[in-house]
Amino acid sequence: MVAPYSQSASAAGASVDARGWGWRHAGRRAFAVSGLDLRIEPGERILLLGASGAGKSTLLHALAGVLGGDEEGEQTGELLISGSQPDAARGQVGLVLQDPDSQVILARVGDDVAFGCENLGVPRDEIWRRVADALQMVGLDLPLNHPTSRLSGGQKQRLALAGVLAMRPSLILLDEPTANLDPDGVREVRDSVARVLESSEATFVVIEHRVDVWRHLVNRVVVLDAGGGVAADGHPDEVLASQGERLAQAGVWVPGVKHALPVRRRTPSSALDPLLTAQNLAVSRVKGADVARAIDLQVRPGAALALTGPNGVGKSTLALTLAGLLKPSGGHVVAGSDLAQGASASPIDWKSSQLLTRIGTVFQDPEHQFVAGTVRAELAVGPKALGLADTEIATRVDGLLARLRLDHLAEANPFTLSGGEKRRLSVATVLASAPRVLILDEPTFGQDFRTWQEIIVLLTELLDEGTALVAVSHDPEFVAAIADEHYRLGAASLGAARTGKVDR
Repeated sequence: MVAPYSQSASAAGASVDARGWGWRHAGRRAFAVSGLDLRIEPGERILLLGASGAGKSTLLHALAGVLGGDEEGEQTGELLISGSQPDAARGQVGLVLQDPDSQVILARVGDDVAFGCENLGVPRDEIWRRVADALQMVGLDLPLNHPTSRLSGGQKQRLALAGVLAMRPSLILLDEPTANLDPDGVREVRDSVARVLESSEATFVVIEHRVDVWRHLVNRVVVLDAGGGVAADGHPDEVLASQGERLAQAGVWVPGVKHALPVRRRTPSSALDPLLTAQNLAVSRVKGADVARAIDLQVRPGAALALTGPNGVGKSTLALTLAGLLKPSGGHVVAGSDLAQGASASPIDWKSSQLLTRIGTVFQDPEHQFVAGTVRAELAVGPKALGLADTEIATRVDGLLARLRLDHLAEANPFTLSGGEKRRLSVATVLASAPRVLILDEPTFGQDFRTWQEIIVLLTELLDEGTALVAVSHDPEFVAAIADEHYRLGAASLGAARTGKVDR
């Protein structure tokens, strides 16, 4: 059942009531959210904060009616949208997620925005009026037949927001919509939301670890307690002033709170032979369509190389090529003798068993590397493939579970973890095989302040032990904290493949 079609340009805001509400995913002992008592008035604008794993995304998914039924988990208490169950209010609720690519449904911009309206049975002529209005509202000035495959990350998020707005929801939910975007993309999405809020009466709830992005667009901050219930609730300035230190300790990026960073024990030596060398390298996902070329760089033991640049310039493609997972479209990736150890000098020729201890890759989407039914089993996949003894496997797995605060989730299904927990697990699965080179694609996206610090500490320790790091990142604080060298990818000219340069 969906809300009836309305001619109004903007739906009135919905109310939200949680009364002792909680949710436990199937197969989990602990509740993701418990004992939640919360009232959101129609038209309020809420910034929802809390540590990774506190249940923020679970709450938003419940409000959007996409948590599933009894087979997917167990619910306690009551959760209502304007007095109705979320399942009965799906046409009134719009949800925008973290990953820009996961929300693009159709091949053309206009069709993609129209998709939700078509599902609601909105008359055809009205659909296209709404599509035009929604695209204008988010500042996406593109032809309706523009290919969605040619959009940047920020444009894809604005497209997803336009698709939500076209449905005229009374409750707009954003789940870290800027976590995977470059700084320009963050500004694009935030400014689009600001325009929406100026002309909409809809109730608005956004999850974000970094308070600065949204603090001036909301009139209330709600902090979920990882132990259940609400830890803080009030006007943004009041909550941040009275609870700033506590929030920072819980993982929130609070403006004005300084970040304590680890100190590297040793400085990497440029005299060491490189483990990987890119020589006049060109990279592509599609044959004959290079996204970057003329790349020369080196990856050295105990040194961190950051790959940066706007969305769409080929950073992830370059990382996967260095990792031996994509074939160079030109030039070469050459492994040093210390890394190759008798194998071919070209990583693309290595078998998966040869890659395990040589180059480990942490993908941008953590779920792309999960293959087991529990967190513990996931961490054991690599060590088992290496033929390690059961005692050694247990020692490695238990150490990583404790190190990345995943021990209480050892028997949980990896796909039921929070975004931050999935990221920590994806890093841990690669570390379990102790590779000489670690390649990470956006290792800190979606992380709260506490976990961000823990990842920095962990990577710093690995660098001090001699591991080489290559990290794709949009996070300037991460780059400043960890990088010894900085390779910037950018457009050489309009329509041309990208090139780049190394900063030291």
